[in-house]
Amino acid sequence: MFWSSLYLILGRVFQLLVLLGRGDRAKAAEIVVLRHQVAVLRRQVNRPDLQPGDRVVLAALSRLLPRSSWEVFFVAPATLLRWHRALVTRRWTYPSKRPGRPSTREEVQEAVLRLARENPTWGYQRVSGELAGVGLRVPPSTVRDILKRAGLDPAPRHTGPSWSQFLKAQAEGIWACDLFHVDTVFLKRLYVLFFIEHATRVVHVAGVTAHPTGVWVAQQARNLVMNLGDRAEGVRFLIRDRDAKFTAVFDEVFTSLGTRIIKTPVRAPRANAIAERWVGTVRRECTDRLLIYGEGHLRRVLQAYQRHYNRHRPHRSRDRRSPQPSHVLATPSDLDQVRLQRRQILDGLINQYRRAA
Repeated sequence: MFWSSLYLILGRVFQLLVLLGRGDRAKAAEIVVLRHQVAVLRRQVNRPDLQPGDRVVLAALSRLLPRSSWEVFFVAPATLLRWHRALVTRRWTYPSKRPGRPSTREEVQEAVLRLARENPTWGYQRVSGELAGVGLRVPPSTVRDILKRAGLDPAPRHTGPSWSQFLKAQAEGIWACDLFHVDTVFLKRLYVLFFIEHATRVVHVAGVTAHPTGVWVAQQARNLVMNLGDRAEGVRFLIRDRDAKFTAVFDEVFTSLGTRIIKTPVRAPRANAIAERWVGTVRRECTDRLLIYGEGHLRRVLQAYQRHYNRHRPHRSRDRRSPQPSHVLATPSDLDQVRLQRRQILDGLINQYRRAA
């Protein structure tokens, strides 16, 4: 702004010097022409758009004219005086610091908000004390102000956990089971009984048969309990639908261990969503891409896919980890030297990758 204003002022000074060398007649004619142009512009423009440099020039030139001649300007005399006062104020205004204590650092504010969101039952006293334990001294009043500005209640919320938090906390000990069918190349329908753990997403394929009955389903449940051993006592809830194949004998296998059977509503597959999602996964990735010849073939295919699903396939619900990871590799220091080794299962239907030694 300073250099633009200086350029305008110097330009007007040189114009004034040129006018001083002209005769009175030429000056009078030019003044008449300029006044007429200004009158035309006033009829077309209600409010001129002035830049800061224009205001400086007009305010400075107003000092060269008597007050009675200020009518030549297209702004009111009060506007000229206001511009001049603004220039004087800006000239004698000194930079001042914002009064009061300095604001809290952004890192500390983010830490306060993180603790409040991850622990909805904590008040600002608890948040302040937790931060003090890691070396951040934040007074409770500051925690309260940070939470209020973020729209969070600093007092403990008594509305309870969210559905996501509740389900994650209750997932341990919850199992689900279901049956799904696969049609062979000879148009024979086979049925598969499976169990899935909610907490880890580990799948147990219990059996394959062409004639599922209540007796067969109950026997597969007994076989599963025997294979689990002591782990079977950790099954607190078992979710199943109201299929007639799940008889009272089937329920007795689990209730004898202290398990509570939860029956889903009629025609409500979403009530057993995790089991239904696995059925969709195994069909999309495996059975729908193969021609199944018989029970033995389907049993071998599902065993191979079960190993892939439990030990290798990543899951979003487990932070992109497999249900039963064999080992966890550290992040290599040089990513350019990482080589991947492919392993094909089910005759190349599914690829698995691991870091080459």
